[in-house]
Amino acid sequence: MGYKRLFILVEGEDDIRFFDRIIKPIHQKKYDLVEVIRFARMKEDKRDDFLKSIQAMNADYIYATDIDDAPCVTAKKQEIQNRLRNLDTNRTIVILKEIESWYLAGLSNEDLQKFKIRSFGATEDINKEQFNSLIPKKFSSRIDFMLEILKSFSNEIAKQKNGSFRYFIEKYCCEVS
Repeated sequence: MGYKRLFILVEGEDDIRFFDRIIKPIHQKKYDLVEVIRFARMKEDKRDDFLKSIQAMNADYIYATDIDDAPCVTAKKQEIQNRLRNLDTNRTIVILKEIESWYLAGLSNEDLQKFKIRSFGATEDINKEQFNSLIPKKFSSRIDFMLEILKSFSNEIAKQKNGSFRYFIEKYCCEVS
């Protein structure tokens, strides 16, 4: 069995923080190297070349992106495919609505109460602005709040509260702790 690599390509720092702490540990059981890379700031030709090099290494990758203004997941995947010809859309996960919705999805009702946040049945419609409005005043920064959430994060709860997270776990993660 050869050296197995997984690259998780994400958009921003909040994505890196989430995937590093929640998703990467799941994959470290299966891969020799799991690397989370901020992909959005690279020029498109560099991104396409990087995808080609991942394929040449015979490595795996997951491309994670927010749905943004796309009307549906299929349209978002098509939009990305039009820009990145070396992207395999079967390795693309579209986050509904934004990564902040995944952060909130993993909190139990008790944790939400601890943060003085109302309970959510589902978090798919949460965007960055709504998330920011929920940050308790006791946190000196948004990052501090996000890090505190990740300490209490439950994959099982998140799967119940966010369909795109559940889809991601079921499609790309062999086991969930």
